[in-house]
Amino acid sequence: MDELPPELLVYILNRLNDSESVARCRVASKTLNSLKREIHTVNLICTLSRFFKSRPIAVTPTVTPFKTIFKSLINDSVNVRSISVGVDNALKRMPFDDWNEDDLKDLYLTDVEFVKEWLPRVRDDLEMLSISDFWLQSCWRKSGVLALVSSNCSKLVKLEVKNAWLSVVGLTQMPNLRHLTLEFIRLDDENLDKVNECFPFLQVLNLIGVGGLKEPRIRLLHLKSCHWTVSNAPRSMAIVAPNLLELELNCSKPRSFLLETPKLVKFRFSVEDAKGFSFGEFQDLNSLELISPDIYRLMRNTHFGNKIRMLAVDLVKTIEQSERQKLGLGILLKAFPGVVSLSLSPKTWSDFETHFQSKGPVHMKGADSLKLLTAHVHQTVSFIRSMLNNYRGLTDMRLMIHEDKDPRVRTNLISACMMSNPRVRWKWGIWAEGGEDMWLSDSA
Repeated sequence: MDELPPELLVYILNRLNDSESVARCRVASKTLNSLKREIHTVNLICTLSRFFKSRPIAVTPTVTPFKTIFKSLINDSVNVRSISVGVDNALKRMPFDDWNEDDLKDLYLTDVEFVKEWLPRVRDDLEMLSISDFWLQSCWRKSGVLALVSSNCSKLVKLEVKNAWLSVVGLTQMPNLRHLTLEFIRLDDENLDKVNECFPFLQVLNLIGVGGLKEPRIRLLHLKSCHWTVSNAPRSMAIVAPNLLELELNCSKPRSFLLETPKLVKFRFSVEDAKGFSFGEFQDLNSLELISPDIYRLMRNTHFGNKIRMLAVDLVKTIEQSERQKLGLGILLKAFPGVVSLSLSPKTWSDFETHFQSKGPVHMKGADSLKLLTAHVHQTVSFIRSMLNNYRGLTDMRLMIHEDKDPRVRTNLISACMMSNPRVRWKWGIWAEGGEDMWLSDSA
């Protein structure tokens, strides 16, 4: 590597995910060590094996404690702009039975006293900070790390904190912050007032499994992308974001939810019961994914706009027989007349087949715009043929057949579809419950 151009070596070193490996490389190479001032990233992840070897209850610890290594890396670095420190996924799944009282703070990474030991050295240049804590040690300790970071890191653009209990006492405004991720967090900000006040220029906000919320309101004028997975059942919720373009929203049964996002272009929406939802006007919505057993109510009570071209539907679970009879493919496409690409889950396809068998093809008119259908299908050839007869614009069919189907049945289905519809481009695959889809072939 010593023969590579210095600028290429710097690029490689800054892209490595393990700063401990970078440190070893510097020890082994004078050229790499001479470039240490150009390395602006520190990335360190504690593995499961390292944790067990370094925990205090080990008879003869064989590795240096994780926190000690991290602080050494910080002290040996210059002009650090990006820091990522945390535990890997195997440690996150560690059961409480494996936890020991002697493990009190060895991986408590949002500990304010620990952060105070290294943050002053990097605060002037730091632009990105990610801390993924060890939940078994952080869940019962409230951390004031947000206030510490906000008062020290004026240049910070991106902040991620995961697996922690966070206080907002002392949190001050961070006008340069553009990207905030809080994942599996207990947050002492019931209504998100501090988030709105102290991060006013956020463009990306991810709240994934954030608990402790009662009546949360996201009110951010500059927000462009939001992913909100609600972990409990707040009394009321709202998103008021006039410039929001992309939204992924996952919730169960909110009592009320106000959504005012007029410029939304892409929307992924998962909900069990949509009774309490109120939607503002969608002027530019182009891509929509609905995951809910309550889709018929959503279609009936919400105007998603006339610009939707990509639509994905997943009915998730069995709905009442009366509701199943109401929703068919034709009804869906009547509600979304401009759809070009449609994707249906296994449950959705099954319910649409049931509707077709009871109502017949008369309810499958319209939707000349539909060009591409992607679905997980059963073996009803008549349903597929009727669909192609009614939607003459359909030119691409991507169909996944359940793996339990007899290979002969699968072959007959493929042959019957392709022989009777030569105008269509076919793509076939296999799907399994809880497994990954596997595409088999393309046929023009």
